[in-house]
Order: sequence, then structure tokens, then C-alpha cells
Amino acid sequence: MNTLAYDGPGPWILFVPLIWAAVVFGAVTLLRRTVWRGGRGPRGPWAVRGSYGENSPIAILGRRFATGEIDEDEYWRRLSVLDEQFGRTTLDGKGGPG
Repeated sequence: MNTLAYDGPGPWILFVPLIWAAVVFGAVTLLRRTVWRGGRGPRGPWAVRGSYGENSPIAILGRRFATGEIDEDEYWRRLSVLDEQFGRTTLDGKGGPG
């Protein structure tokens, strides 16, 4: 009587680690594209409202203040209006000081 126990598992057993590696690779890739975004900021349709990167109204206001186009009083006055409309967000996507 000849059973598989005597012949061993055969060469197909090498595919089991490859399948697990593919599962782990897929999970890490999915997490990197969704949850583990780092400091790159939100992208795509799930982006937080008002986040336009370098072209956000708050960033433009900051550049205008830095170049001297507006004074400090005007900067703070306009920033308070922009905070009400666009709001600053933290990394978890909730409002609050940045």
C-alpha cells in the first residue's frame, strides 16, 4: 500500500509560502494606499474638505503674509475667516489646531 505520507508532500508545497507572501504583500499595499498615508496628506475622493495642498487658501494667505503683501492684522483677520470656512484639520481628519 502506497500513501502520500511515504512520498512526501511533493513540489506543490512550495506554493504555500508564495501564496502567503502574496497575501501579506497585498495587505501591506492596501494599507499603505489607504491608512498609512504618512505626511503626504489626503488624496482622492476621500480627501478632507479644504485640503488643496500648496494652493489652499490658507497656504496662499501665508505666502502673501511672508512676502509682505499684507500686514499681521490683516493676516489674522483673514485667517479667522478662512478657518471658519475651510477649517484646519489634524492628521486624523477632525477639526482643531493643526
